[in-house]
Amino acid sequence: MSRRSGILEFAVLGLLRESPMHGYELRKRLNTSLGVFRAFSYGTLYPCLKTLVANGWLIEEPGSTPEDALATTLSGRRAKIVYRLTAEGKEHFEDLLSQTGPDAYEDEHFAARFAFFGQTSRDVRMRVLEGRRSRLEERLEKMSASLARTRERLDDYTLELQRHGMESVEREVRWLNELIESERAGRDQRRPGPDGAARHDNTSGESGGLPRPGGTPGPDPSDDTAT
Repeated sequence: MSRRSGILEFAVLGLLRESPMHGYELRKRLNTSLGVFRAFSYGTLYPCLKTLVANGWLIEEPGSTPEDALATTLSGRRAKIVYRLTAEGKEHFEDLLSQTGPDAYEDEHFAARFAFFGQTSRDVRMRVLEGRRSRLEERLEKMSASLARTRERLDDYTLELQRHGMESVEREVRWLNELIESERAGRDQRRPGPDGAARHDNTSGESGGLPRPGGTPGPDPSDDTAT
């Protein structure tokens, strides 16, 4: 399985964990919510869905909304297929969420992982963020060394392009620093205070997002998955 197809399977499972969807709706969510899949095609999505169904991680069901029924009646075509995450699919996705290997720090994979941080535990979020930051710091060092070696041979435009690339990496490192500090602040709020009482935790829990006031854990959107 290629790295990109693995990212796609991860993203599809994550979106279907939120709710069942038609293939068209899935594609739209991938294109609009996950920028890494902006130039995405049905020709890539449907083989992925078939693989996930064959693995037992998804099931196909006929659409059950009134709109689906009306469209089927008017067109005479078979009902649209809705894809639903199975219990095995949920378990597999949660296993993928817990992984923090080097692939999670790469550009495309990190974007997909970050899109599902709301379903990821805080410890895993921290490891992924810190790993991504380390990866970018290494990249920045290499870019700086390369620029120092080749500066005299570059024309002004190529030099500006190199500087622009470095500035983009530096901006992301600063952004990651802010995210990491936010995660640490949320964790600190869970520790006991001087009087021994637990501090108020204003995050959305171990699998919630960034610290926010008054946040409470929401229901698990996959509670209605098929078994």
